[in-house]
Amino acid sequence: MTRSALVCGAGGFIGGHLVRRLKGEGFWVRGVDLKFHEYSETEADDFMIGDLRDQWFCRSVVDRAFDEVYQLAADMGGAGYIFTGEHDADVMHNSATINLNVLDACYKRRIGRIFYSSSACMYPAYNQEDPSNPLCSEESAYPAAPDSEYGWEKLFSERLYLAYRRNYGMKTFIARYHNIFGPFGTWTGGREKAPAAICRKVAEAKSGSEIEVWGDGNQTRSFLYVEECLDGTTRLTRSGFSGPVNVGSEEMVTINQLVDIVSDIAGKQIFKKHVAGPQGVRGRNSDNRLIQEKLQWAPNMPLRKGLEMTYAWVESQVRGNSRA
Repeated sequence: MTRSALVCGAGGFIGGHLVRRLKGEGFWVRGVDLKFHEYSETEADDFMIGDLRDQWFCRSVVDRAFDEVYQLAADMGGAGYIFTGEHDADVMHNSATINLNVLDACYKRRIGRIFYSSSACMYPAYNQEDPSNPLCSEESAYPAAPDSEYGWEKLFSERLYLAYRRNYGMKTFIARYHNIFGPFGTWTGGREKAPAAICRKVAEAKSGSEIEVWGDGNQTRSFLYVEECLDGTTRLTRSGFSGPVNVGSEEMVTINQLVDIVSDIAGKQIFKKHVAGPQGVRGRNSDNRLIQEKLQWAPNMPLRKGLEMTYAWVESQVRGNSRA
């Protein structure tokens, strides 16, 4: 019998890649989102356009006992969207409502397995002040003090999924994503994340010119290529371990170093102009000890390799826009 999967947020970056992955594994896939994918045709067998904040629409989506449900739908974006404070109410209300609706609909349909994509943004800001030595192990989550309302909503939703697992015996699985990047994602408009934004700025710049970098550029992050994110996601969902667990890379770089890598890939000499802008915490890096212990797996793709593929795609988008 053909296995079935539901991907909530299938019109988004990670969701679009996940639909393709599941189809390649032989699943019948239903995707759902407010919109179709912006940069590629969906491969889903069935794609429903609608608002998962609407309880009745959500119940119409979860109209059967899917083998696997992946809940990626959220109101989110990069630092330019999350850390300004201007979208806090929307971020919290929209994402929390989606999770309340999806989880309850899955409970009422007795869904076997449901995955939830949390975020490293839920880790306490006080453990991420030293850019050279951030603490992001899973047990460091409490006492809670995320640096954004986005992080607080992720923490609430983690507890929601854990409560349904504890009270109702549901098989819920939670991953804390660390800066997922790759082709076919938002690269302009304000919601893009650092790798895509820097790829765009470098692609648009001429060799010898400068691009703007928010802050001093010494803030650190790790970035995980999307295909490795999917490896961790599907392994977790099919395991006996519920999480929460980090899904991220341990290859930590400064934002300045990220610019240098992309500039080298592009074959351009690029100078940095440091300007005021939202930055988030000073340092963040995935701690992969728990995922290695529980799933005998951890990502290993070098950052540069993922950036080469991402830059090639973003550069093609920039070229296409310039011709339009």
